[in-house]
Amino acid sequence: MAQARKLAILCALSMTVAQGAVAQHLPDTVTTDVLRVCGDPGNMPFSERKEDGFENKIAAIIADELKMKVRYYWLTQGPGFVRNTLGTGLCDIIMGQAFGSDLVQTTNPYYRSTYVLVTRAGEFDGVTGLDDQRLKGKKIGVVAGTPPVNRMGDLGLITLMKAYPPYALDPQRKFQTVSAEVIGDLAAKEIDAAVLWGPAAGWLAKQSGTPMSVVPLLKEPERPPMAYRIAMGVRIGENDWKRILNNALRKRSADIEKVLREFDVPLLDQDENKLQAPGER
Repeated sequence: MAQARKLAILCALSMTVAQGAVAQHLPDTVTTDVLRVCGDPGNMPFSERKEDGFENKIAAIIADELKMKVRYYWLTQGPGFVRNTLGTGLCDIIMGQAFGSDLVQTTNPYYRSTYVLVTRAGEFDGVTGLDDQRLKGKKIGVVAGTPPVNRMGDLGLITLMKAYPPYALDPQRKFQTVSAEVIGDLAAKEIDAAVLWGPAAGWLAKQSGTPMSVVPLLKEPERPPMAYRIAMGVRIGENDWKRILNNALRKRSADIEKVLREFDVPLLDQDENKLQAPGER
């Protein structure tokens, strides 16, 4: 009994020392006892108030590595999200930021993914690029303002293109996100195909109840880019905090990859437009 008590005290002491070591290197603006995350409360498969999105699970992995608990500040994604969360000091990290973003300082990327072509299973077998002639004259859903729109314009695919506004403003909307609405319309046969960001499309297609094919667009030109590295965002100038997160990302990369694959995120090699094999880094 005495030995067990001694072990418990040593464990508690080691956690306190670990947290103290992290705290010594954190900027004054970063909270040292919890991992404060800026999150969207209704943006599956990325995040949700119930914390069951893949970004929620990755945040929990990082918090575990840092011996902290997670605390969320919730705000719906849209214009001003960074300014009203990270910028006001309400939280210390934003998940899922494009690497090299101008609005934040980014950590090392923890995955790379691409836009995908989504179709009902069996209808466009063998189509791997937007220049395939079988897509001509088809009604293709896409989120307005995203890179595929420019590519579709170059290929003459905009005549019947259905562009969905990037932010759903109707509080009575049927779907939680715009991407979910696109997949819902594809399942209902209101559109023939969709071009969406892969990390959203893979999970949403599986949840739709309609068999769908999700094909990563690996053969498109470099401009406009279809593939992006995804990192965490911190305030500009918080270099020590970024290094702490980079270290945690490196140590827990296998756990992070497992979560991403569970959510059907298309994972690309960091340098080439080819799918990443499991466990390959």
